[in-house]
Amino acid sequence: QVQLVESGGGSVQAGGSLRLSCAASGYTYRHYSMGWFRQAPGKEREGVAGIDTGGNALYAESVQGRFTISRDNSKNTLYLGLNSLKPEDTAMYYCAAGRGFFRSLGPNWYNYWGQGTQVTVSS
Repeated sequence: QVQLVESGGGSVQAGGSLRLSCAASGYTYRHYSMGWFRQAPGKEREGVAGIDTGGNALYAESVQGRFTISRDNSKNTLYLGLNSLKPEDTAMYYCAAGRGFFRSLGPNWYNYWGQGTQVTVSS
């Protein structure tokens, strides 16, 4: 049974930092490319960052230079470092897994999704 469990969300002031984690189980983690998505109330789900099985990353323009995606295959864990946070970064953040080698911000590439962790940034 595939499980993706996010953690690390919280409430911070603008300019602050957080580190999100996504613990994966139930499949061969290193064979799957991973991604982070977010969804704010009343808005569509947005791809934030993706990382392929080789560790190569792709970022949305809105977070380029502020967020860092990484993976630790020895721990079956995906990370997202969030720096210089802005109020517009407020959203539920989800991790996702898709089999194969790719980098994508498109949700259709991903087969499995976590339940999300909330990030709230106040001004």
